[in-house]
Amino acid sequence: MNPHQLRTFLAAARFGNLTRAASEANLAQSSLSDQIQSLEQELGVQLFERGRHGVALTPAGHVMQTYATEILALNEEAKNAIRASAGNDDQSLTIGTLETIATEKLAAFLPRFRFVHPDIGLTLKIGGSGDLQRWLEDGSIELAITFDRGQKDERFIDRKLSHEPMALIAGVNFRALPTVTFAGLSELPFIVTQEGCVYRHLFDKAFTEAAVAPPPIATQVDSVATIIRLVAAGTGYGLVPQLALNAYPTRGDLLELPWPGKTPTASLVMVWRRRRVQPPPLSLMLAAAQKELQSFRPAGAPLRHEG
Repeated sequence: MNPHQLRTFLAAARFGNLTRAASEANLAQSSLSDQIQSLEQELGVQLFERGRHGVALTPAGHVMQTYATEILALNEEAKNAIRASAGNDDQSLTIGTLETIATEKLAAFLPRFRFVHPDIGLTLKIGGSGDLQRWLEDGSIELAITFDRGQKDERFIDRKLSHEPMALIAGVNFRALPTVTFAGLSELPFIVTQEGCVYRHLFDKAFTEAAVAPPPIATQVDSVATIIRLVAAGTGYGLVPQLALNAYPTRGDLLELPWPGKTPTASLVMVWRRRRVQPPPLSLMLAAAQKELQSFRPAGAPLRHEG
């Protein structure tokens, strides 16, 4: 059971299709199939159910997926720690984040970090909340900066950076609200991201904490930027992180409405894998981010506020 076999197995598990997995692993499909069969023979269990439309993990395969991910992560951690002890450690860091956070938080912060630490190479990967979790698990990134979903995993450490306010928005030509109430909001059409996305979690959480029925969903989209554009076009209402509105400071097609209770907030957090030995670039990044990534302050002209 070697690292190459484990990576091949994880690729097949992720795609559920041997052809796509072979392309990802840069292997011929026959070679990939041979590696998986060899792994199954070594373990004495079947890891995949084969079907006309692809492959699916068996119960044993699901257990194997968890351990394979951990084994590869520990393998990489061990190599990095050994190189660091010999003074040959890699002075680089890969960070994963959401597009909104990259644009409004990290675009200014990362150049300052590089100025202070020019010897550390930085790579920034943009993805959804599911991507960030997967990248942390497989070691594709050392650090995720994202909004907290309240899900705890003992394999990882999280540290809160700031509380980011949420904003209730509407298009200027949408039906006017004489008074914004929770009862009224629960009857309005909203634009939201799909279930499983961190922005959808923040939306659901805001109404749960307000103890009101969630409003009807007019449209589900793939990003908070799309929500803002559709709200501006008059498709419905939206509840988005305030920092996402920074790209719209002077536009006249959006209104920011008052929330009827305490303004809901999203916790901006850093998440990284527990290690016996912390890589020096990661330690420096954690300290700098904790110091500099404070609560958002709007830049430029604010949105119009109704009333």
